[in-house]
Amino acid sequence: MHVKSSFGALLFAATCIASPAAAKVIDQSDIGFTVAHTAQVAATPEDVWKMLRTPDKWWSKEHSWSGDAANFWLDSQAGGCFCEKLPDEGPGVGSVQHARIIFAKPGEMMRLSGAFGPLQGEAVTGTLTIQIKKTPTGSAIRFDYVVGGYMRFKVADIAPAVDKVLAEQMVGLANALGGSLPVARGDKPAEDKSGEGADETAKPADSNADADGAAEPEPADSGLDAAVADLVKDEPKRD
Repeated sequence: MHVKSSFGALLFAATCIASPAAAKVIDQSDIGFTVAHTAQVAATPEDVWKMLRTPDKWWSKEHSWSGDAANFWLDSQAGGCFCEKLPDEGPGVGSVQHARIIFAKPGEMMRLSGAFGPLQGEAVTGTLTIQIKKTPTGSAIRFDYVVGGYMRFKVADIAPAVDKVLAEQMVGLANALGGSLPVARGDKPAEDKSGEGADETAKPADSNADADGAAEPEPADSGLDAAVADLVKDEPKRD
């Protein structure tokens, strides 16, 4: 895959076909949007953290500039780079910074600042917060991606497309850790008395697929959302 047909082109094409009605966008306005995804895996928070540090094992090559996930790397300390090498096709080796690390607490949270894909060419800020919480069966994981600023895209078009891309990465991460655990049907989320818990409209990413390979969405009131409902309110506090 060449750069012209990779991350930017794929995400731009998604904006043309994405249906807002099917999106998991939890908030949007004229100047930005927020998307969120959750998953639960049978892996310890330490193993989840180790996997996060190797995006070449879980970030989709379909959403790269080079077309090869082996070109990804991530320096997981503050200031570190989530970057990608662009192989030498004649003029020399190139590189792309997808995001930089602005918060790293092993086994608990990684926060990256970066405008992914075609958003990189816009005057926007994108903040991806990845939270990990130990559960009785392994770990719960939550992605929150908040984008704001001036862009030449219509938010109603680009938000569902970005949501789809982030959902794919969550599935990839869960699969790399052994797959998403089954979710108990009909369980109600734990009550969030702080008012800062996960939005019930943020449905989980699911690596369980049907015969055609399409992921089957979980209900918003699933036990998975209950497992991660307190991830936002448990975010480490500033001094």
